Amino acid sequence: MQDISNYEKIREDTHNFYGQMGAIHCPALNNELVHFTGEGFNHLIYKGKRRERSKNDQITKFKLLPKVKTIVEISTTYQEYDESFTTLRRKRFKKTVEETATVKYWGFVAIIQNFRVKVIIRQIGNGQKQFWSVIPAWRINHYRDIKLVSMAKGNLAED
Repeated sequence: MQDISNYEKIREDTHNFYGQMGAIHCPALNNELVHFTGEGFNHLIYKGKRRERSKNDQITKFKLLPKVKTIVEISTTYQEYDESFTTLRRKRFKKTVEETATVKYWGFVAIIQNFRVKVIIRQIGNGQKQFWSVIPAWRINHYRDIKLVSMAKGNLAED
């Protein structure tokens, strides 16, 4: 459990840091730019239909952002890829219409500064690639993961 008494300051500082990131070249995605948009920042705070994440989850994600920048800058491969179709509502000629678009997600899993972190990059249709989320990768699915995590050390709250 983290101290959330200074949540507003942490959120403001993180928002300023996030705004300075702009766009970063990612070697794993053919050196294309990954944009850090308002949508990505909002996804750190909200999940789904504007349901707010817990303050503890938000602070954890905020503290991982400097690691995100490093992972995107230095990763030469991605570990996960997913592609699906979604229906979007868009304005076309002053009318709201529904369109189907392909949504692609790339997942980068890395151990950086003794933390196992997953970074998600998203692209809708042929649009720009954008940061979507960061997840502290603590879930264990396989024996090799148990060994990997047990060797990692550090306390996120101390950063």
